[in-house]
Parts: sequence; structure tokens; C-alpha cells
Amino acid sequence: MKPDELRKLDAYFKRVFMTPGLEVRARPRKSDSAELYRDGEFLGVIYRDDDEGELSYNFSMAILDIDLDG
Repeated sequence: MKPDELRKLDAYFKRVFMTPGLEVRARPRKSDSAELYRDGEFLGVIYRDDDEGELSYNFSMAILDIDLDG
């Protein structure tokens, strides 16, 4: 993703989740997605979807069962 996309997504996630510790980072060797971190901990992947001129982003986050116990 382009740097301006990363900045916009970063601002969006911080605003929507009201968490300044969130950070959107570029993925190495991938141009169609980025990663979301909270205080340095990986949360998930943001995929860019450009389908017939309509641009959208999909966020995918895996939640482990052991994380639900804490």
C-alpha cells in the first residue's frame, strides 16, 4: 500500500477504536495489504480490495482460545 493509504488507515483505526497505541505498518514484500499493531503487538492484517473501481479495505484478526481466558 502507498504511504498515504497507510496514514489514512492509521488515523481511521485510532479514531474508530479510540486507541492511540494502534499503528498501521506496511508489510514486507506485499503491496495489497498492511498490518495492524497495538503497542507493538500484532493484531491482524488489513487487505486492500480494488474491485471494478470500488476500493475497500478488509480487516482480518485471528483470536486464539487461550487469549479469551485472560
